[in-house]
Amino acid sequence: MTAQDVSPGTSLDEARRLAEAGDLTGAEEILARLAAQRDDPDHAAQAAVGLAVVLEELGDHEGARRAAREALASGHPEYAAQGACHLARGFEREGRWDQARAAWQAVVGVGTPAYLPMAHLALARLAVREGDDETAQEQLRAALDTGDPKAASRAAQDLAEYLLAEGRAGEAADVLVRALDVPGVADAARLRVLLGIAHLEAACDQFAAAIEEGSDAETDALAIELLARTLPLRGRDADAEAVWRYGLEHEDERLAHQVRLRRDRGLD
Repeated sequence: MTAQDVSPGTSLDEARRLAEAGDLTGAEEILARLAAQRDDPDHAAQAAVGLAVVLEELGDHEGARRAAREALASGHPEYAAQGACHLARGFEREGRWDQARAAWQAVVGVGTPAYLPMAHLALARLAVREGDDETAQEQLRAALDTGDPKAASRAAQDLAEYLLAEGRAGEAADVLVRALDVPGVADAARLRVLLGIAHLEAACDQFAAAIEEGSDAETDALAIELLARTLPLRGRDADAEAVWRYGLEHEDERLAHQVRLRRDRGLD
């Protein structure tokens, strides 16, 4: 039996065995032959991915990229995505950010669901690096939309932090609730903590709005107390003191008296 008589599947297994045994050169020879077989495009694409990995291990980075590009060009839903991922990671390691972004976008373009979470998170990471908050948030939402337990959790946490920093606590809470609804979502405890923080921020917003709108002395004093006691939970002690001072020095003596009673109650 000649080498040509051996099935591609058997040859791929042999190449894998050689690579695992440390014979990268032997694996390269088999994979290069298989990748060049145009009459079996699926196995050729699979071999191209393997060849890219082996060549990378051998230090032939340009050769690895050529093989990865061949896999990407195949359009195979699995191996094209793997080839694009290989390219993207390599470009990131070398700090070639534009090429890395293009490669991750190619992963998205292939559209294979298993690879979309990592691609969207990577594109968000690159956008953050460039200070492009709008694109970062778009990519984080896309990662959340994949429903992947790990990616959805990571995306929701990062997106919630963005939204909280922008004073959009209600939207942050919605994002976190969506993530918690993902079956088997990772790091659920952290998501719940962030959800609690989002609710605290939303509460502060509502208390402040109530104070600004104004009502009767008792309602206004209650809003002032709640805001002043909630702000320190977010590390905003100075803001809390300013709220107390606003109430204690208010021109409405009835309101100031109510606030004084509420503050003194907490000093017992």
